[in-house]
Formats: sequence, structure tokens, C-alpha cells
Amino acid sequence: MKIVHTITDLRDQLAPFQRPAFVATMGNLHEGHIALVNQARPLGDVTVASIFVNRLQFAPHEDFDTYPRTWQADCEKLSAAGCDVLFAPRETDLYPEPQSYKVHPPVELADILEGHFRPGFFVGVSTVVMKLFSCVYAGKLAGVAMFGKKDYQQVMIVQRMVRQFALPIQIVPGETLRANDGLALSSRNGYLSALERSEAVQLSRALTVLGQAVKAQGTAAREALEEEAMQALSARGWKPDYLSVRRRSDLLPPAAGDAGTPLVVLGAARLGATRLIDNLEI
Repeated sequence: MKIVHTITDLRDQLAPFQRPAFVATMGNLHEGHIALVNQARPLGDVTVASIFVNRLQFAPHEDFDTYPRTWQADCEKLSAAGCDVLFAPRETDLYPEPQSYKVHPPVELADILEGHFRPGFFVGVSTVVMKLFSCVYAGKLAGVAMFGKKDYQQVMIVQRMVRQFALPIQIVPGETLRANDGLALSSRNGYLSALERSEAVQLSRALTVLGQAVKAQGTAAREALEEEAMQALSARGWKPDYLSVRRRSDLLPPAAGDAGTPLVVLGAARLGATRLIDNLEI
């Protein structure tokens, strides 16, 4: 595996290839990231991963400075997974001047759910993804990029961004990997104490119960069932931001005439000092 830090060096490494398969990460890799690399590898003629903790998507009170950085272990995992090129830019490599040009996704998609509780988050995500795409795919005929479905809203925003900017990139969603007890794998799981780790699975269980209840009682009961799910999680000591049933197509609440429409249950909640997210398609 070749490790490069500058955009120039990355493009030099990718010059012989025409269809990169790309996985963008912030490091602190787990099996979910590696699964994306494994899925990406047969889809292109060179497999590329990036490690970059993107300051633009962190609010001032969030965990940018303390976000886990596990460089050596990450390199070993990527190499073992058959990654060909690791792009690990320094902040000055990716942002050599203040990033005043930014990508603003539509508010009806970006300012709900995660975007409501993390204002500006998807501007930071969209901007860095667009810049990484420019680094990886410049001059290429086509490419593939893998994004994990645990970040459900993020995948949708990136898919629409690629479509509207007519980028020659196929966005392939990767299924969420889970621990044996059902907890979605996440870099932030490492923040959990042993006691919190045993409790953390309750988020996915709450989403499962909510999804089953909406399927049984119908979307007319959705808001009451969401509130009931929030209260049940709060009673266990969590601080939920949202537990919500939405249409998969646009992440808006299902309307009365949406019977049979594919739905997804999404949730975000804080357990101690750790904020976890998850989702379940129903």
C-alpha cells in the first residue's frame, strides 16, 4: 500500500488508472470501514482510502480535538484489506487557504434530523467529500465510492450531490455492520465505558420496536409512537435527540397516503458523553 499526503502525489499515484474505487474515512477504523474497502476493491481498477478528520463538520463544542486517531492500526488494517493507495492529507494539504467556497446541500434534506441537531454539519461533509472527489477522480472517466448506510442521511446527501453536479461517480451504499448484540459499529463506540457498552444496544432495539409498532399500527400513529420510544429510552438514562420514522426516498415524514411506501427508522441519542446514531429500514 502506497501512503501519500499531498494532492499532487495522490494524482501521480492514480495516473495509470481510470476507475478508482474510493472509501473516505476519518480513521479509527473498525470492521465496518474494512468491509467497505473489501466491497470497493472489485469495483475499480485501483482501491483508494482516505484518512482525514475534517474540522469543517465539527461544531466548536464537539469532539474534533479528542476524536480518536489510531494511525498505525489503521494503516495495518487497510493494507491487510488490499487497499492500494492511502491518502492521508494534513489539514494544510487539503485546505491550504481558508475554505470559503463551500457546498450547501438543500435545507429540506440537510437541516432535518442530524442537520437539525448539528447545524452546518452537512455543509462540512459535502464540502470535504466534494474536495476529496476532486482529488481522487480528477481526469478519470468514472469511479465508485462506498459510503456506509449507518450514516443514512449522509449517503442520501452525497448521492444527490453527485447527481446534481453530474460527477462520473457511482455512490454505492454499504450495509451497516453490527456487533453480535446488534450495536452498530462506530468509531465513537470506543468512548463508551464497559457499563455504557452493555447499554448501548438499546438504541438499535428501540428503533426495532418503533419500526414494528409503526408497521402494526400504521403511520397515522407515528408521532405518538415516536414520542413513546423517546420516553422509553430517556427512562433508561439516555438523552435522545430523535427517534423518527421517515420515507426512504426523501427522509420526510410519511403522509396519510403513503401506505406501502418504503420507510426507515432513524435515531440519535446521547449515552453519557457519547452520541450514537443508528437506523433501520422497514
